[in-house]
Amino acid sequence: MSSTLVISIMVALIVILLLAGAPIKPMRFVANSTVKLGIGILFLFFFNVFGAAIGLHIPINFFTVVISGFLGLFGLASLAAIQLFIIP
Repeated sequence: MSSTLVISIMVALIVILLLAGAPIKPMRFVANSTVKLGIGILFLFFFNVFGAAIGLHIPINFFTVVISGFLGLFGLASLAAIQLFIIP
């Protein structure tokens, strides 16, 4: 798929949403979820950067991002505990 086609489809969807109006609740849920997943990715990235000094590494995949994003620092701590104590 060419980039001009993708861009034109995105612009058309934005225009349709502006004209028809987007439902507020689902869009707010999608936006909040996206922000939380982004925060989870950042948590895992910085944990891996600083955790490398003590030999800890948590892989960044969908499951770990969801856990650390929605549970926050407690989720990150639980993933670190699982990595440290359960997975040798």
